[in-house]
Order: sequence, then structure tokens, then C-alpha cells
Amino acid sequence: MKRMFIACLMVFVSSAIGAFAQKYALIDMDYILKQIPQYEMANEQLDQISSRWQKEVETLAKEAETMYKQYQADMVFLTAEQKTQREEAILAKEKEVQDLRNKYFGPEGELYQKRNALVGHIQDDIYNAVKEVAEKNNYAMVIDRASAESVIFASPKIDISKEVLSKLGY
Repeated sequence: MKRMFIACLMVFVSSAIGAFAQKYALIDMDYILKQIPQYEMANEQLDQISSRWQKEVETLAKEAETMYKQYQADMVFLTAEQKTQREEAILAKEKEVQDLRNKYFGPEGELYQKRNALVGHIQDDIYNAVKEVAEKNNYAMVIDRASAESVIFASPKIDISKEVLSKLGY
């Protein structure tokens, strides 16, 4: 009975050790993305679009600010009805600015959609390549060094960024 207990204990301990002995790998997503020319071109295009839209929003915001300053300057000469009309016009312009800002830069805005259209497939390809490399080498987890703030040091031996790039054809 004692031997059976010891044998079971040994099997349990060896399986527990095997469960904890998992392999990990690192990637540097910033490095990978910088090596992909389509990603760099897409980022430049997104920056240009974003700048153009930002100028449009700023122009509209300046119009609202000008309307408000003009209202403050003319306030003493306006009747109550004229004040109400001007205030409503200013509020409408400010709402227009906010609506335009949300349309372009909101959570589901045009910039988000454009980014998904230009960069989404690249990120999907990287994810699939990482997954294939991880499955091939039996990695339990792959950590992105670029976004993992708590990684203070990691051996370059476990960085699979170049392997992922070669899987992608770069």
C-alpha cells in the first residue's frame, strides 16, 4: 500500500512539474511593423488624412470661437431675442464641431475605419504568423515586448520576431 501511494505521488509530482514547465517567447511588434513597408506607407497615408481632418475641425472650431467673441463684443447692443438667436447659433456651431470631431476621430469614426482597412490585414497576417510559430515550437505564451510594461529583462534567445518576419516573407 505504501509503495502504491509513493508511486501515485511520484506520478502526480512529475505531471505537475511538466505542467509548470511551459515555454514562452517574446516578439517586438514595433520592430516587426517597422520591417513591413506596407505598414509604413499606410501610417503615412493615415497621418496625412488625420492632419487634413484635424485642420477641418480646427477651422470650424475657430469659426465658433469667432462667433462667441463677436457675441461678447456686441452683447450690450443686442436685444434679448437677438442674444437668444446668437447663443443658439453659437451652440449649433459648437455642436457641429463636436459632431465632425466624432465623425472623423470617434471610436467608430472614419479614421478608425480607414485604419482597419489599411492596417487590419497586416495585423491579422502578423497574428497568424505568430500563432503558427508558437504552435510549431509549442510555446504556451507569446508576449509582445513593445507593449508589455512589466517586462524588465528578457533574454534575446526567446525573441522570435525575426522568425515571425521570415514567416511573413520579410
